[in-house]
Amino acid sequence: MIRVTNLVKRYPGGVTAVDDLSFEIGAGEIVAVLGPNGAGKTTTLRVLTGFLEATSGSVEIGGTEVGVHPAEVKRNIGYLPENCPLYPDMRVDEYLQFRAAIKGVPRRDRKRRLGEVRAQCGLADRGRAVIGRLSKGYRQRVGLADALIADPELLVLDEPSVGLDPAQMRELRHLISGLASRHTVLLSTHLLPEAEAVCERVLILQSGRLLLSEKTADLRRRLGTGTRITAELRAETAAVREACATIEHVTAAEVRMREDGWVRCELHAAGEEARLAVYRMAAARDWDLRELHREPLSLEEIFVDVTRRAAGETAGGVT
Repeated sequence: MIRVTNLVKRYPGGVTAVDDLSFEIGAGEIVAVLGPNGAGKTTTLRVLTGFLEATSGSVEIGGTEVGVHPAEVKRNIGYLPENCPLYPDMRVDEYLQFRAAIKGVPRRDRKRRLGEVRAQCGLADRGRAVIGRLSKGYRQRVGLADALIADPELLVLDEPSVGLDPAQMRELRHLISGLASRHTVLLSTHLLPEAEAVCERVLILQSGRLLLSEKTADLRRRLGTGTRITAELRAETAAVREACATIEHVTAAEVRMREDGWVRCELHAAGEEARLAVYRMAAARDWDLRELHREPLSLEEIFVDVTRRAAGETAGGVT
């Protein structure tokens, strides 16, 4: 469905936002583009949707190259930008009918499509509502309905949950999860729980480059067997920090003194042997050990570890 090959986007002044980016997304997939601020997520989506011209490289949507036939490609894309531009004085039905006309939906199909997207986006009883009087969550639903009104093959959603409260986020995630049966969905987000909840695969960007492309389930297995080891010891903080730095396969660590005089250390490690290594470390130094347990790293912790290592920080650094 999407093929991006050696994509580069360079802004005036020499700022490179996207740097030799390549990836593919199949039909019916829900894929998240993740990355810290400035990673190139929004620029990538704008080039994919034809809103920005690439400096070099190519983007194909459904076999059609965006740079060669942008108008044709745009007819097959529904785009929800980060700050969804709505007309606050219009009613929901009025706005969606207007947008359907602009997008070339045949007149005979508009009433049917309006009913379908209102039902799909939880707007069935909001057709007469004035958009400017809707909550942020409902305005986001109107933006999603707009993206869907022409029944596009591809939906591109840029930070769809921004500004929503937790309840509204859950509702929107439920809506997005139900779209894969008829659409390919590409969304950018900095919210790791959102990607983990609704996406089958993640693309992690850093400084405009692709760090990895992985199914969310496989990401844990490949980067981790990643585990978080938590221990509390009776020892000097500096001694614990120095000892932790010698443990193999530790990707990140934090050591701090608690108010009660015990030292707490939290280690991110690849593999399951780090817990045994911590026990042996304490036993060899005759340190009291009152807590030692491990649990899987969340996708968010894996993401932080990956971007930290890509930024050139020392793996296994102890703070």
